[in-house]
Amino acid sequence: MNASPADQLLLIEVAELDARIRQADHARRNPPQAGRVQDLKARRQDLSQELSVRLGVRDDLRTELSRIESDVAVVDARSARDAERLAASSNPKEAQGLESELASLARRKSDLEDGELEVMERLEQADAAVAEQEALIEQTNAEGSELSAEARRIVAEATAAFDAATRDRAAVAGSVPSDLIAYYEKVAARSSGAALLRRRTCEGCRMVLAGTDLQVLRQAAADQIVTCPECGCILVRGEDSGL
Repeated sequence: MNASPADQLLLIEVAELDARIRQADHARRNPPQAGRVQDLKARRQDLSQELSVRLGVRDDLRTELSRIESDVAVVDARSARDAERLAASSNPKEAQGLESELASLARRKSDLEDGELEVMERLEQADAAVAEQEALIEQTNAEGSELSAEARRIVAEATAAFDAATRDRAAVAGSVPSDLIAYYEKVAARSSGAALLRRRTCEGCRMVLAGTDLQVLRQAAADQIVTCPECGCILVRGEDSGL
């Protein structure tokens, strides 16, 4: 196949734009923050599950504390009632029974208050554990939000670059003869498409060509389409090709 050197040079522009399109498409589909964002989502789920456990512990302790406080209130009410009855009683036997009950209520209240202090200490620890977990979730959410915003910015920039390169590619390819661009598309499906031969090196695969391959290129006409023997891309020759 033959094509003018000028048309062959246009293939280099097309190949460069194709590379930019591929890079931009990869960047918009795979922003570097995506992996970390997924890790943070998984971490947030684990942290939320642990928070639910800690909230359950705290709720149970609050319920237990409320029950103890209710029992203390009942004991106080009975103690006040018995004290009033004792003050008004003139019956020694009744008075002795009331005093015994008051002593028993006092012991009961003391036990309840000891239990109340223990539960209050545990509840304080549970509150701290919940606050600690909520802080971790907040930090995780903040990092996730920051990374997501950065990912959206990169995706937007990559999309803009993709669209610009696609428009430029259409304009350049439109000026290339149809049979040549069709051949390029076929070659580009399995290689970089087209590359310069510079100082005996294919810039598509960065391989230095052997002497026998260079001799074949020297004998080829300027308008003859030649390909790299290593990667198969269209080789575009110029003054610095080293032939």
